[in-house]
Amino acid sequence: MTVFERIKYLAQKQGKSLNQVEEELGLSKNVLYRMKNSDNPTKERLLVLANYFDVSVDYLLGRTDDPTGTVKDTGPGSDLVGYFRINTANMPPEDAEGIEEELKEYMAYLVSKVEGKNKKKSKD
Repeated sequence: MTVFERIKYLAQKQGKSLNQVEEELGLSKNVLYRMKNSDNPTKERLLVLANYFDVSVDYLLGRTDDPTGTVKDTGPGSDLVGYFRINTANMPPEDAEGIEEELKEYMAYLVSKVEGKNKKKSKD
């Protein structure tokens, strides 16, 4: 299901037309219909729509069929995953994968740095 199809489904589920949704959100007329032919909805628009329909951005993007999202992680770093997904949503997959790899390398560096400090403290 495309982003447009999911939005249309969610609107129908609420008994609303896409035009009604656009009006309630203060969007230009037919902006949602134009998403039918666009593969790149903006992250801001995705967030507005996800909040409006009370679903996750991952659901709108088709990354999960669970409207609430697949992970209910509220532990350390859970915000980072969402932030990463939102900011890479409009990127080609190979670019997002490259960023993810660099972030993993940087995270490993930071963890080793903290572990080194902790080992030094425990020796003292």
